[in-house]
Formats: sequence, structure tokens, C-alpha cells
Amino acid sequence: MNWRPMTRAEALAKLRQTLAEGRPIIGAGAGTGLSAKCAEAGGADLIIIYNSGRYRMAGRGSLAGLMPYGDANAIVVEMAAEVLPVVRHTPVLAGVCGTDPFRLMPVFLRQLKEMGFVGVQNFPTVGLIDGVFRQNLEETGMGFDLEIEMIRLAHELDMLTAPYVFDPDQARAMAEAGADIIVPHVGLTTKGMIGARTALTLDEAVERVQAMCDAAKSVNPDVIVLCHGGPIAEPEDVAYVLERTRGVVGFFGASSVERLPTERAMVETMQRFKALRPASA
Repeated sequence: MNWRPMTRAEALAKLRQTLAEGRPIIGAGAGTGLSAKCAEAGGADLIIIYNSGRYRMAGRGSLAGLMPYGDANAIVVEMAAEVLPVVRHTPVLAGVCGTDPFRLMPVFLRQLKEMGFVGVQNFPTVGLIDGVFRQNLEETGMGFDLEIEMIRLAHELDMLTAPYVFDPDQARAMAEAGADIIVPHVGLTTKGMIGARTALTLDEAVERVQAMCDAAKSVNPDVIVLCHGGPIAEPEDVAYVLERTRGVVGFFGASSVERLPTERAMVETMQRFKALRPASA
């Protein structure tokens, strides 16, 4: 078998073709091989694996991926052995912790490319951290600039890059670093058993996503922009955002495409089993 990973150019061509056909680009976070197989079977355009997927599918909140519960980059490498062999024709991206002080990032990125990853995303990301703690991270050499640099290095290695951004300045900086896809992130996904309770409204999300989209496109008009997070949790939420923004052409879902559907399906199936009644003895 002459296996060969998809190239960045091939992945971008597929994404552009999807848009030319009038269809949205949908990225799917996969915490297990089964999630990846199902996402691909359903038509996902991108599959992204990162440490939060493992925690999420273990019943923990996605923010566990930002806590010191494991080596985020090592977890992605482990998960690759489960996911990459079962994905047939969909580009797979690695969530990379760009602030990891124990990785020579150019070496690590080349390793990921050799493993079969088509590209990368910046996760875990300090973009989800605010307040004095975030300020201290920036002051002590563990700030968002390292994530921008990681994306720049990946671009130079001809890897597909799809970073999260959290404000217009970050969107511009990531576009300048060569990002192919910009993903405005508007917070931890709501809904379900372990979703966030504190979030923006959908209208506030629309405003923020549009501001980040405009900033990125001011640098590169051809950059692909997808929305993610907060109240944008269900297909109807995505439709609401896409209808009210300009230049936003899809959605990246993690909890939305594997946790929420799994919770519903398993609960409903168990309820159907429990509704059965045995014949009287």
C-alpha cells in the first residue's frame, strides 16, 4: 500500500471546492477513533484531534485540556495512533500547545507532519485565559505570541494552519503569520451535561465573530473564516451566525459534534431499553 498523507495544497483545494459548491466548511474535533470515523462518514471537511477531546469523551469539561492533568502534546501523539489509521480521505489537524517549553517546536511540527497530520491548530491556548494569570503568562514567556510563532513555523513547513483567535488583533497577527483558516473563538461551548453556563448571546457572538473575520481579511482577503464556541452549539445556532455575518463560511465543532450528539444518543437509547416490559412469568 503506497500511503501518502494529503498535502496542504490538496487540502486547501478540497476546501475551496466545497465553498465553490455553495456548501459550508465543517470541522470536527475527534476525541476517539470512532468519533473521527463517524465525522468522516457524515461529511466533515476537517478533523482535529487535541487533548481536550480525550478529556471531553471521558466525561470531563473541555477546559480540562488547559489544566496540568497531562502533557497536551504527548496526548495528541498518542491519540494519533487511534485516529489517523481510520481516517481515509479527510485532512486531519493536530492541536498543538505552542507554549510548551519542553518542545523544540520546529522538530515537533516536522514529527507531526511525518506522522500524517496535514496541519495544526493552536490548542491548548492561552487565549482562553484572562485576568492577572494571563498577564503573568505573557510576562513570563508563555504568551499568545508563541502560538502565533508556532503557526508561522507550521506555515513555513507547508502545513495547513487553522488557529483559534479571540480578538481582532490576534486575527490580524495570525493572518500575517500565514494562517490558511482563522477560527474566531467565542468561549467554551454551552449546552449538554458538561457545557458552560456562562456565555455570550448569539447576537454578541455574531458581532465578535464578524470583527475578527474583518480583521483577518484585512490582511488576507482569501483567508477562510470559521466560527466556534460559546452559544454556537447546534446546527441552528451556526445557521443564525452564518446568516448574519459576511465572509464567515463554516463552523468548527468539538463538543458540538461529538459530545452533545453522544450524550443525546446514549441517554435516549438507554431510555428506550428501560421502557421495555418483560412478559409476566
